Amino acid sequence: MRLCRYKFRNQTSVGFYEDDRIIPLSSVAKAHTIATKSTTVLPISTSVLPFLPPNGEALEATRKLAEFMASDECKLTDDMTLAHDQVELLVPIPRPNKLFLLAGNYAKHIEEGGGIAAERAETFPYVFMKPPTTTLTDPGKPIRIPNVSPDHIDWELELAVIIGREAKGVSEADALDYVAGYTVINDISNRKFRPNPGRKEREKDGFFDWLHGKWHDSFCPCGPCVVTPDEIPDPQKLAMKLSVNGKVHQDASTAQQIFPVAAVIEFISSFVTLEPGDIISTGTAAGVGSSTGTYLKAGDKVEATIAGIGTLKSPVVAE
Repeated sequence: MRLCRYKFRNQTSVGFYEDDRIIPLSSVAKAHTIATKSTTVLPISTSVLPFLPPNGEALEATRKLAEFMASDECKLTDDMTLAHDQVELLVPIPRPNKLFLLAGNYAKHIEEGGGIAAERAETFPYVFMKPPTTTLTDPGKPIRIPNVSPDHIDWELELAVIIGREAKGVSEADALDYVAGYTVINDISNRKFRPNPGRKEREKDGFFDWLHGKWHDSFCPCGPCVVTPDEIPDPQKLAMKLSVNGKVHQDASTAQQIFPVAAVIEFISSFVTLEPGDIISTGTAAGVGSSTGTYLKAGDKVEATIAGIGTLKSPVVAE
């Protein structure tokens, strides 16, 4: 299933996501009732979590509706579906308790930045966080170029994992059983942000400058939907592509990850309790703008696509 959150006529709802339309869960439930004379009870919720695995309270009902929607019995009239331009797509998980992201999880991306990628057995994932309430940005909403440092704003297409149930001390072998679904993130970065550029240099400045460049408002577009794990049984086989103004810059696969999704969940859960709705973004591939000195500017249009999930579209504006 592909599920999304959207706003229509000032009301936030959950629907099935298709590339050319949104089908409200309520529309499918209505069609199911008409066709089968039986009622499907769904919770009134603006969150996708109740409808997602592994433990969503409405998971089985939602799966039943998805199966019905794919059958010949399902008759949806035009007024029961919504075109993308009729709705405002929303971030799938608007206020996760934790938003983790990985740095340096693709060897070629490390190398294009001048580093050397170590083998998995020799190292561990670098994990950092972004403030979710100010960085997460709805599909179609703009990436804002910050006035404080506007000239080196970069893109990073990433596969993101949404946690579905509490996880602590999870093994890599079992880790995917804790996944609610997958989505797309564009981890926007300010490559050369230097607060107080006339400062006296300190030992840790380089480390914190790197982090400061991740935290600007709007710097984490996310969406357009969540895909359940049954649709993506192996998250290490997904093609990824990012373009700016129609020109492809990143063209890769999650197969190139140094630490696969399951290993990342094992690592983080070894010392942090993961909660339902937490998001882990698993790093980016080669092809970022800093490798060629190409950066985002107002008026650009970014499209970030992961096969089987969809395309996250983001215009770029000045702050």
